[in-house]
Amino acid sequence: MDESTPIFAIAVAAELAGMHPQTLRQYDRMGLVSPQRTAGKSRRYSMRDVVQLREIARLSAEGLNLEGIRRILELENQVTALTARVRELEGALADELLARPGRRVFAAGAEGEVVSLRAGTRARKQNQLVVWRPLGTGRQ
Repeated sequence: MDESTPIFAIAVAAELAGMHPQTLRQYDRMGLVSPQRTAGKSRRYSMRDVVQLREIARLSAEGLNLEGIRRILELENQVTALTARVRELEGALADELLARPGRRVFAAGAEGEVVSLRAGTRARKQNQLVVWRPLGTGRQ
């Protein structure tokens, strides 16, 4: 079992969250918390749901209205989902880079662009000399 396993009946979840069961029903209708349902349609809350209910209570005590709380929770859920996606993509990128080690070597070109090099090769050096004279020195 993990924190998202729905194990608590509404009365137990309400007690753990310090709320009345009717408040949990209202929050479910509003979409603030979405417990899973059994085959008989009764609500089952997970530990994650209980933590979210406590967060709702804390935000409400700080003076936020329910619509503001709903928006905060929605944004927090988006951040969590996007963070998980970034981790997934970082893992895929790391796997890809390890699978193609020759593509990881690069250098800066003459114009500042990125130039890919084969593994074990070096960039050609250019030994050009540029003379700079400040304006107004009288020499041309």
